[in-house]
Amino acid sequence: MNKRQFLTNMGKAAFTLPFLPYSSVVKGATPTKTYVTKTEDDFWLRIREDYLLKPDYINLENGYYNFIPTPIMMKYIDHLKMVNYEASYYMRTVQWDNKASVRDRLAKFVGSTPEELVITRNATESLDLIIGGYPWKKGDEAIYALQDYGSMKDHFELMVKKYGIKTAVVDVPNYPESDEELVALYEKAITPNTRLMMVSHMINITGHILPIRKICDMAHKYGVEVLVDGAHCIGHFKVDIEALHCDYYGTSLHKWLSVPLGSGMLHVAKDKITKIWPLFTDWENDSDLIQRLNHTGTLPVHTDLAVNDALDYIEMIGIERKQERLQFLQKYWSDKLRNVPNITVNTPVEMQRSCGIANVGITSMDAKELAAQLLSEFNIFTVGVDYANVKGCRITPNVYTTTDELDSFVTAMKTMAKRS
Repeated sequence: MNKRQFLTNMGKAAFTLPFLPYSSVVKGATPTKTYVTKTEDDFWLRIREDYLLKPDYINLENGYYNFIPTPIMMKYIDHLKMVNYEASYYMRTVQWDNKASVRDRLAKFVGSTPEELVITRNATESLDLIIGGYPWKKGDEAIYALQDYGSMKDHFELMVKKYGIKTAVVDVPNYPESDEELVALYEKAITPNTRLMMVSHMINITGHILPIRKICDMAHKYGVEVLVDGAHCIGHFKVDIEALHCDYYGTSLHKWLSVPLGSGMLHVAKDKITKIWPLFTDWENDSDLIQRLNHTGTLPVHTDLAVNDALDYIEMIGIERKQERLQFLQKYWSDKLRNVPNITVNTPVEMQRSCGIANVGITSMDAKELAAQLLSEFNIFTVGVDYANVKGCRITPNVYTTTDELDSFVTAMKTMAKRS
């Protein structure tokens, strides 16, 4: 076997090897070799073994960055070593084939197709590629919500300055009475000049899940396209992009899918690809191919490879099983606080309107002060939110979180609410 063939085989082997159990890669780890357990509680305790948890605090802020379980981390390190070893050879040979293989598998997982999906660096990049690449004309209008993520709202306002478009901002209620109320909210903002609306699949500050399919079907009746911010959705609960009927869908993979930092995804419906202008010119100039929107230059390609390992891990757990666990954890603590005096839960109570994320505040307490006090007095880390009719801390447990930890959080909230 010549050197070229040897290196090629090595690169492919490093990409295709399955992830190893935690106990086989971390010295001193619990010698558990299987994820098969007698009870559901035992299963989640086994999953907890896969996380190296900092003992200084209880981490209830997994929404910003959902850090990597050790099996994925070790494979990520293997990819880094392999790419560093092969260096330019890897970059000039199997880099693109491997990324395409990851893309194909990811597309199947999210209900897209390889022709409609590209791997990006995060949700902001994915969504801003559409907002900035849309063929705007002066007088065109766009719709977004007050509760949407700031970076995308800022990009829409940049389009106001650059192209002379107009924006309409809707205010999503924390406790809608029905899906129809939410659909009507967006519908009322549509004018004959409306071209694009952005809708959060899950509002990042409250965890509120919106009825995307119904909003998309309504918007399309008016000829309005829909860009969906799914930053917190992929790997959090089961998503079928095709079934949503949206035109564009952007997400971060380093959140709930637990890919290393710097990984995202963009879906563009096939009949919309040709109209979007790329941010950077690519060698691929066929306007029908989504690859022309994905020129990123030289980047950490080992991160792309780790998407495959993250998919291994989520498929081992099962996305429906993970969804049920995250929803259980959220309901476990939020139901205990919904009727407590001086406490407000800023997330709908209905099961279909939320999953693992919720927001809670103390009426007479600043949200950032609440977060600071939770950390300093009770060793609980979270984040304070105080804008867009939301005043409280965003609480984002993860699959490793225990009910004992959530009991500590509930006790802390009740203690502060009583004395506040």
